[in-house]
Amino acid sequence: MVVLLKWLYPGMKVKRWLLLALAGIVLAAWGADFLTGGCLLGDFARPVYRLDWLFSGNRRWAAGVLTAALGLAVVCAGFFKAFQSVAVVLAPGQEGRATDIVYTRRSLMRGPKIVVIGGGTGLSVLLRGLKEYTSNLTAIVTVTDDGGSSGRLRGELGILPPGDIRNCLVALADKEPLMEELLQYRFPAGGLAGHSMGNLLLAALTDMSGGFDRAVRSLSKVLAIRGQVLPATLADVTLCAELADGTVMHGESNISRSTAGIKKVFLKPSRCLPLPEALTAIMEADAVVIGPGSLYTSIIPNLLIRGIPEALSRSTALKIYVCNVMTQPGETGGYTASSHLKAIIAHAGKFIDYAVLNSGQVPPRLRARYRQEGAEPVAADREEVEKLGVQVVEEDLVHRTEVVRHHPDRLAQVILRLIYQAKWQHERIRLVTGDNIE
Repeated sequence: MVVLLKWLYPGMKVKRWLLLALAGIVLAAWGADFLTGGCLLGDFARPVYRLDWLFSGNRRWAAGVLTAALGLAVVCAGFFKAFQSVAVVLAPGQEGRATDIVYTRRSLMRGPKIVVIGGGTGLSVLLRGLKEYTSNLTAIVTVTDDGGSSGRLRGELGILPPGDIRNCLVALADKEPLMEELLQYRFPAGGLAGHSMGNLLLAALTDMSGGFDRAVRSLSKVLAIRGQVLPATLADVTLCAELADGTVMHGESNISRSTAGIKKVFLKPSRCLPLPEALTAIMEADAVVIGPGSLYTSIIPNLLIRGIPEALSRSTALKIYVCNVMTQPGETGGYTASSHLKAIIAHAGKFIDYAVLNSGQVPPRLRARYRQEGAEPVAADREEVEKLGVQVVEEDLVHRTEVVRHHPDRLAQVILRLIYQAKWQHERIRLVTGDNIE
């Protein structure tokens, strides 16, 4: 009751429009009473019927219709202006789009529950596409980065690396372009050279809130992100790799520069646990999407967290692996699509249902540039993938820009199509078998 009364406070600029809507309701009721011959309002409207002698027969019917229509028009105008008064405060400059915004957000809330696992640029690309179709998103992000701004903050302040988390928050945010530019801005010189503003903001929030997970939640609220972003673990872990020649390397940045080929990766310490929210999201999801991203430094590290592979195996969600478009020097040189899957299976077991592979052609100019760096398109060896018990979905997913990336919207549409196909098949089986039908 107190909350309702607050709408009547002075200066709200709502009361006048609510009173106008109330007057419209009275007018519409009066018109309806004319049409029913006084049956609607009865004795309450008897004084009004002193004017009854003016109307008889068809004239009374016409007067009733006109009065009711006028009343309804006044009601609509009153409520519209009241809504506009609120919208101009809640969404300055966008009050004309307020209805579209409300409808869009309500529609997104009804979208499927999707968990994405990975890190790096690939994960943020996928999130940019998916957020246009659902707001029920959970990003589980690797925290093993030790290079660049993230590595410096990790070493100097003892916080988890914020870079990949920042990219995911920006990708999911309902933001102004200036806010995105601010969070991604990197200082060009001085003691802050190389640091991004978003990384520093997360570092400051970690100190203020007393925890990295709280800092991420706080920035999520500020950016009004669609979904949630979770670090894979809150433990300070180091990614290590055993190379093909037996050498053991420590640190993600060192592993990425290796040339001997990676045999396996592991975490130190190995006894690290995920956030409970991450496990809950996996168990409640309609689909879990793994990748795209660097195989050994962005994807597999998340699958080494105790509890995550087990949750993936138990979850009834659709498990989808999105294979990279290009191989990555130092990590996956010469790898085919099946090679990527075999590495995941070797580290975390079998749980993947679908593999999404690119069938599009990389533009020759980009292919030549990447070849100089030692990268090439990942071969879609469909038959070998299917031998692993994984269904293949091939689609032209190349986003033709200055770099080779997945197309956000096309990739999101593939994921959504798989989810809805699986739901349709489930409902069809349920109807045929008669399960849960009374």
